[in-house]
Amino acid sequence: MVEKRTAIYTEEMLESMKKVEAARAANAEFEPRRMTAEEKETLLATYHPDYKQSEFRVLEIGVNKGEKVPTELAALLQANSRITADQVDLNKIDYDVDVLIIGGGGAGASAAIEAHKNGANVMIVTKLRIGDANTMMAEGGIQAADKPNDSPAIHYLDAFGGGHFAAKPELLKKLVCDAPEAIQWLNDLGVEFDKMPDGTMVTTHGGGTSRKRMHAAKDYSGAEIMRTLRDEVLNRQIPVVDFTSAVELILDENGKCAGAVLMNMETRELLVARAKTVILATGGAGRLHYQGFPTSNHYGATADGLVLGYRVGAKLLYADTLQYHPTGAAFPEQIYGALVTEKVRSLGAKLVNKNGEVFMHPLETRDVSAASIIRECTARDNGLATSDGLGLWLDTPMIELKGGEGTIEKRIPAMMRMFGKYGIDIRKEPILVYPTLHYQNGGLDIAADGMTGVENLYAAGEVVGGIHGRNRLMGNSLLDIIVFGRNAGQQASEKAKSTEVGALTLDHIAKFAAEAAEAGIATEVVSPKLLPVYDHGNKNVVKEAF
Repeated sequence: MVEKRTAIYTEEMLESMKKVEAARAANAEFEPRRMTAEEKETLLATYHPDYKQSEFRVLEIGVNKGEKVPTELAALLQANSRITADQVDLNKIDYDVDVLIIGGGGAGASAAIEAHKNGANVMIVTKLRIGDANTMMAEGGIQAADKPNDSPAIHYLDAFGGGHFAAKPELLKKLVCDAPEAIQWLNDLGVEFDKMPDGTMVTTHGGGTSRKRMHAAKDYSGAEIMRTLRDEVLNRQIPVVDFTSAVELILDENGKCAGAVLMNMETRELLVARAKTVILATGGAGRLHYQGFPTSNHYGATADGLVLGYRVGAKLLYADTLQYHPTGAAFPEQIYGALVTEKVRSLGAKLVNKNGEVFMHPLETRDVSAASIIRECTARDNGLATSDGLGLWLDTPMIELKGGEGTIEKRIPAMMRMFGKYGIDIRKEPILVYPTLHYQNGGLDIAADGMTGVENLYAAGEVVGGIHGRNRLMGNSLLDIIVFGRNAGQQASEKAKSTEVGALTLDHIAKFAAEAAEAGIATEVVSPKLLPVYDHGNKNVVKEAF
């Protein structure tokens, strides 16, 4: 039930809404053409944030020296460590395990389940709680080519093209080929996917897909998957150390990853975790608010894994590419930046400017869609002013005009509830949207077995780069965390069986600091950031580190 209105529309919004309503029937039947490849490239180069050169900095130190990354990330990659080696007694081992997993989201949980299944003594450490992750906030679904008219090869072609042909072929091949089995694994664990009465899974299109391969649990797919994975971790009695963050990785005397220095987030006590193998599953970076964008990410998404890996010599791949989800909530201000799932468009809603005009195909890839919206709102002046910036309409009533009454409540109930809290009935009124910082396309470079360039250091999930190339299609992130989370757990636990840990060392901290000093880098910034602290005058500006 829709509650009493608390969101206050401006006169301009109300006038524009009338134009949208008047054009709705015609717009529902209108099929905009897709852009040509040349048009897309020109659009992206002109309007997508990844192409705004002034917002990037060239790294002066580390294994990616000479490459550009976002300015905010560069500050953390080239920052001071939170600790010095003499603050930590490496002879006092607080935790001693086979496989240490840093991060409690979908990738970390999947890795833990598989490592435990393989007989490893495994532990998860997470700076918040297990499940406090971007996985929990994913809505639209998970891709897998498991229908008769589809195949992993077609899935591969869709994803490879959508990622600008930049994905590492061996990683993308694994993603699409392992996808059907990943869906079955989740189904067997108890994920409540949407199904037909005969048990056949319901699948839909996503942006950039040529087949209906999006499996979903209403529009809270990530929460349902995370609920199931969390329950399995707890049922297996896998230790989870929460409210505790990794602040440095530990190497052994042979240069292999051998654990991490942990910090209790409440007491600031430093602890030593020794491990035969380590898996970084720390997620994304949305809370760095690149270029001042709002974000759909959870509170702890501050690029920790990139910093930890980079400091010990793990290379980054495509760290200059981010995904700005085209439809973040632009109004009301209480949910500014919150994700409006792409599933809304796959069900039939179209993007409409302030004049009631459909200006793009609703299922272009995410980078093209985001750039189109930015162009429409800025260069073409066809957006609407909100208290936080600009926005234009996503005409949600079109869904029921095309799919019948009750479609919204049945297929996207979480969206209906989110806007309903502010008196907006998305069955009857369009919603205002604008791109929101959503996904870290780039990350740590891994091989097909999940290992980074540092021996015994694995990575899985959003912290990884190269799986999707330079843009990701909807539904491939939830797939990524399952396929590569499971893979990392299997591979790291197997490697642990033949690993002997040498003497522990934190020598890399001083070496990295010396390299920074030699490069003339003087900074008071410390990293990893861990948690953002906001300037309440601007909700998208992080004024200092935790």
